[in-house]
Amino acid sequence: MRALPLLCKLLPALLSLLLSSACDAEPPEQGSYSADAVRQDFDALYEGLKASHFDLFAHRPKEEYDTLYADMRRAIAAPMTRTDAEVYFQKFVAYGNVAHANIAFPSAAYEAFRAEGGKAFPLLIRYIGDELMVFQDMSGAAPSLGGARIFSINGESAEAIEKRLSAHLSADNQYLSRTMLEFRFGQLLWLEFGEVEAFTLGVETPEGERRSVSVRALAREALVDSNEPVFELDWNERRYEVIDGVGYLRPGPFYNNAPDAADMWDNAAFKAFIDEAFETFIAEGVPAVLIDLRANPGGDNSFSDLMIAWFADRPFKFASHFYVKVSEATIASNAKRLRPGDATSTSARFARAFEKAKLGDVIDFDLGESAPREGERYKGSVAMLIDRHSYSNTVTVAALAQDYG
Repeated sequence: MRALPLLCKLLPALLSLLLSSACDAEPPEQGSYSADAVRQDFDALYEGLKASHFDLFAHRPKEEYDTLYADMRRAIAAPMTRTDAEVYFQKFVAYGNVAHANIAFPSAAYEAFRAEGGKAFPLLIRYIGDELMVFQDMSGAAPSLGGARIFSINGESAEAIEKRLSAHLSADNQYLSRTMLEFRFGQLLWLEFGEVEAFTLGVETPEGERRSVSVRALAREALVDSNEPVFELDWNERRYEVIDGVGYLRPGPFYNNAPDAADMWDNAAFKAFIDEAFETFIAEGVPAVLIDLRANPGGDNSFSDLMIAWFADRPFKFASHFYVKVSEATIASNAKRLRPGDATSTSARFARAFEKAKLGDVIDFDLGESAPREGERYKGSVAMLIDRHSYSNTVTVAALAQDYG
């Protein structure tokens, strides 16, 4: 969702401003920042969080956060690169256990490492209940570890490894954290341990045999396609078809996912895709449509409302209440989305609401109702599929459809 009271959009901008200002001080070596500069930015980060976060202490008492702040600040004793600072700051932000408050994983650094032949964990994992399971083995070793339970890695219990890796993740609870670990496990092992030659795993095979195995870390080109049957969904896919007389729609992310998109909130292409899909379903006379929202990262309701409007039979609202905390960061973030002459967009309405409020106020912003589509609409049955990898806006879309029946 866009313009949330949370910090999913504000933190990257805040961090960029902080680290850019640090450049005013002479760095001790090229590409790094002095300990004093990093401490100043760390101070500004905490102040910015407290000023901008809707409720920073929703899951962590202020006393605990203050203690962590003091401890982490004291530990800044040497220069840091930008990536080091981002990782360090993210662990502080993640402590709050709020999913949308996060500093992005340093994907560029990881991709550079892999592009240069860097070796990493060659297994994909899933959590089944509380068990850490091997979902796919791409090591090429025989027998395959697919379906095995991992109970230790390099002498540390699976529980201890989970605690170390999840400290890098902003998640409201363990269930959500584990869904994120399933996508980032190998990358977070690299972040936590650096490059290693091999991993010693304690595993229990599907037959119940417990043993210790050594799994070599592999470069990307050395990974071996597993012959094990696996079911995977492409989170970025947009697709529709008629299957056995039923319409199937996979809308993809609720933002502009074109690789060369200049504006991720430009919904023109998405609207054309959704219109084409429902026009096809109507022309084919399908009695029902299944909308597949599994493995969907979410996005903005300016996209998802276009889809719902095709089958809504009365006006609908994305949320009954939409609370926003007014801060300098909120105002600045919203200002970047304003366009000359625009007086009607949500961002323009936000700007007017912010002008009437004081810094620190929490306003109940009226999102207004969305109307069913004018003209032809789909009148058959609609069902939605979600899973534990349906995130953010996607959850609200499914709940909205269920609420309105």
